[in-house]
Amino acid sequence: MKSWTLRARLTVLYGGLFLVAGAVLLGVTYLLVQNSLAGQLNRQTDTRIAAIRADAVGASGRDVDQLVSEIRSQQEEVRAAAGRALVTQGGIALLGVGLLAGASGWLLAGRALRPVQRIRETAQRIAADGTGNGLHERIALVGADDDVKQLADSFDEMLDRLDRSFDGQRRFVANASHELRTPLATNRVLVEVALGEPGVPDQTKELGTSLLAVNRRHEQLIEGLLLLAESESAAFDTQPVDLAAIAAEVVEATSTELALSTVLTAAPTIGDPVLLSRVVENLLENAVRYNVPGGSVDVRTTRGPEQVVLTVTNTGPVVPESEVELLFEPFRRAHVRTEQKGSGLGLSIVRAVAKAHGGEATAQANPDGGLTVRVSLPAT
Repeated sequence: MKSWTLRARLTVLYGGLFLVAGAVLLGVTYLLVQNSLAGQLNRQTDTRIAAIRADAVGASGRDVDQLVSEIRSQQEEVRAAAGRALVTQGGIALLGVGLLAGASGWLLAGRALRPVQRIRETAQRIAADGTGNGLHERIALVGADDDVKQLADSFDEMLDRLDRSFDGQRRFVANASHELRTPLATNRVLVEVALGEPGVPDQTKELGTSLLAVNRRHEQLIEGLLLLAESESAAFDTQPVDLAAIAAEVVEATSTELALSTVLTAAPTIGDPVLLSRVVENLLENAVRYNVPGGSVDVRTTRGPEQVVLTVTNTGPVVPESEVELLFEPFRRAHVRTEQKGSGLGLSIVRAVAKAHGGEATAQANPDGGLTVRVSLPAT
């Protein structure tokens, strides 16, 4: 059951308090009017009764008592009618004014909570961004220095700290990756030159080959970190592209012994062709690497009313459903993938690029093994 909003609760509280106060006031007024009316009627009745007894000289006492009883009965009827009129008309008036007070409370609560609504909307936009780029946004609330403004200022200060922290982390990853590329390239060249020398012993060649393999993995890791930092920064140029054409180029350049099938429907979107090409490359590389002998890979692009979708499906080992989401985290792999030599950044880069382009990347474990990964982007 959906809970009431704060505005609705405040409106009910204001209206309820007004009705309670109005009911108490109406009850007190009823008692005061009844007491005052009873006193006036009693005085008038006593005066009339004295006059009747003085004029009724020679009349029977029974007739006089009956007349007095009728007068007092009329007095009680007048009091009761006045009380009913007061309660009925006062209740109707209280109900009408209560409805008016509820409407006024709704408007006043909305006005009072408008800054809180602004804070909530800002927090939702930042949380929905997913890439950390929304941390540049601020509430910048103006007005009296009350509790709500202090809350907004505290929220802005927190965003400042988070923004600096995220930017510092990205700069560190990018700078460290750049600094590591040169020594890795130098090591690779030195090893290749050493292996090219004549008369190199077989043990040295074997060691050099192993070093080159390790160096290649490190280079792939550095390239992945650089690409991840670039995609998360959203500092890239966008242009109209066809996701189907990008997928076709990547598939054509892929060499594999697996059965590779494609169904590529035009999928126009806006994005960086280099990053989107890397998305397809990562998905296709994972689909080929984490497969089984004689397996298959299927690549599809589709276009919907608002989104274009790239779907890559592959056969392979069965992936537990509980571990699928872990594959999108940097350096996290499912247990079935620990024997592979990937960097652990492929799907992380895919999701980061998708979110930077206003899309999303999801994965689903196939019942017979393998994964189905879908990347959705805004259509144009």
